[in-house]
Amino acid sequence: MGQVPQISESELEVMKVLWELGSATSSQVVERLLSRSDWKPKTIQTLITRLVAKGAIKADPTEGKAFLYSPLVSAEEYRAYANSSFLKKMYNGSVNLMLASFVREQRISREQLEKLKKLLDEEA
Repeated sequence: MGQVPQISESELEVMKVLWELGSATSSQVVERLLSRSDWKPKTIQTLITRLVAKGAIKADPTEGKAFLYSPLVSAEEYRAYANSSFLKKMYNGSVNLMLASFVREQRISREQLEKLKKLLDEEA
């Protein structure tokens, strides 16, 4: 996995649309985000521009004036990066500490614990 750029929460919403669609013009991204947020089209355009500058998405010219935007970072790459970053920041990189904290604080049910144990056994 290459270097994953820092992506803000707002920019992540744009990335989610592109992960969903595979590639899209800015008007398609705007259309999607207008239905799920109260952002102005100009705000969404700015987020797209920032993501291009960060190297998170690429802009390919189309036959018209529009560009076709597509992600350079996959959802899986970003999730792995975000998980790792969160783990380091919050739990000094310790999965054990994180799991213990989640079990204590989230009131995990017996059934969820059993599923977690099974998953851990499969991975071991």
